[in-house]
Amino acid sequence: MSPEPATARLSFVTLEQFLEQLPPELKLLHDGGSGASLLRWVEPSELEDPTPYLPEGEFLLTAGLPFLGKGGSAAKVDAYVKRLVDAKVAALGFGIKPYFDAVPDVLLDACRTHNLTLFEVPESVPFAAIGLEFSQLLESDNARVFRQLADTNRQLMRAVLSPRPEHELLAALVQRVPVWAVLVGADGRVRARGHSAGGSTGVEHSLLAPMLERLLSGSGPRVEMDGFDHPGSALVFGHPLRSTKDANLGALILGSDVPLTPAQNNVVQSAVGLLELLVRQRTSGSLAPSQLATAMLLHPETLISGGTKQLNGLKDLLAQSLSSTRSGQMRVVQGVKLDGADDGPVREVLQWRRLFDTKLVEVTDYGFAAITRLRVDDSLLADVEKLGWRLVIGEPTELTGLAAAYQRVTSLRSRVLSTGLSARVDEVTWSVTGLLGRDAGTMLAGRLLAPLLALESERRDPLLPVLRGWLAENGSWDASAKLLGLHRNSVRRQIGVVGELLDMDLNAAQVRAELWIALQYVDSLVE
Repeated sequence: MSPEPATARLSFVTLEQFLEQLPPELKLLHDGGSGASLLRWVEPSELEDPTPYLPEGEFLLTAGLPFLGKGGSAAKVDAYVKRLVDAKVAALGFGIKPYFDAVPDVLLDACRTHNLTLFEVPESVPFAAIGLEFSQLLESDNARVFRQLADTNRQLMRAVLSPRPEHELLAALVQRVPVWAVLVGADGRVRARGHSAGGSTGVEHSLLAPMLERLLSGSGPRVEMDGFDHPGSALVFGHPLRSTKDANLGALILGSDVPLTPAQNNVVQSAVGLLELLVRQRTSGSLAPSQLATAMLLHPETLISGGTKQLNGLKDLLAQSLSSTRSGQMRVVQGVKLDGADDGPVREVLQWRRLFDTKLVEVTDYGFAAITRLRVDDSLLADVEKLGWRLVIGEPTELTGLAAAYQRVTSLRSRVLSTGLSARVDEVTWSVTGLLGRDAGTMLAGRLLAPLLALESERRDPLLPVLRGWLAENGSWDASAKLLGLHRNSVRRQIGVVGELLDMDLNAAQVRAELWIALQYVDSLVE
């Protein structure tokens, strides 16, 4: 079989797919049009009536024992084939030898009459080989389906964590399953719609009212069914979205013209579960984070001028969000993605929540930010770094110090990006050079001092200490001359040379400050 694209519809093995794998010696005597049918199994049987033991979609194999003697009469053979058709057998394979040298004409006539696909199986192709081929094909197809399901579930999870999760979730669902979809809230109003490109957009909302009434008034897990004379709507089925206490929070209604395969139903069930998770979080999920966010958005002044009672209320909500106590300290952590980091949305939110034991996680353009009560010890840091991430770890703080703690953590993020090393706020020297870091500082020195560094060492080496000494004495000619052991005119002349080389106004305070910082890193460039 040719490989299917990632967006292929999920299914199982069809009769047509199976026949492509079989030896060419099999001869099609009558095509009953069942090539697209799902093939459930391949089974040899010499019973006069095997149908009680056959599942729907069987490829039945027989060597013709039921047709010996009186069983070979036209009436008996016709009744045999009719029973197979009524049992929805996909095809019949007739093996040549040991009982017959050719397919009996009466069997071929009966298959034509009842439109049952019939194959002649030569003696060179054992029934066991056909069964083995189907088992191998089914195994490989199951593996393909599982891969597709895993990919589909990842796509659904990405949709859940998008800015418009319900709309994106329906879009992902209809991309993988041939249905139109309508998401309805507890008030019966449409919240989101989805349909595949060129597919049916569904039926008028008013037609769904009876089904919606059943979905929103019933209880327990269930599926409501209906159908309409409208493209893509022969089969319409609805799933309630329920709270943990079985309150109806909405419904998902899907429409199709054909029954869904087991794999497609699996995707639908995943979508229903995720939609229930979304609506539960929005309406009846963990209350502390949402109450905390609401209070901070509507009353930010509470952190500055709020009374003890108000502050304690916020501390209680924060503690619940962090699985901590009101008096427990917390810290801000920022995660930075490096090349090769697995930045899947599930990991960005759910895994960070688990690792840092907190519900307060924000996905950002650089990675993530979190508030946690954990110390973030070396063991936890190592686990995060194995995933291809680096951390900026803040110092312990209280509720009212979170904003300042976040600013201090943010100030170190560029250093982590440039060095590729995690950093702890309480281990950093809080100076310009300490915050800048060696890599960034060396880059600054190389850019600002490039004309000076490009000189031959005989000219460069005397100028650098003069510039450093002059800046250290705030541009005082006398003080710098005394420090360097030179005449003040010599210092003046050499600083003039430096100013011309760098094409900078050395009297400007900002220029002096930048040069002073750059000189702290110049040694690594002249070694």
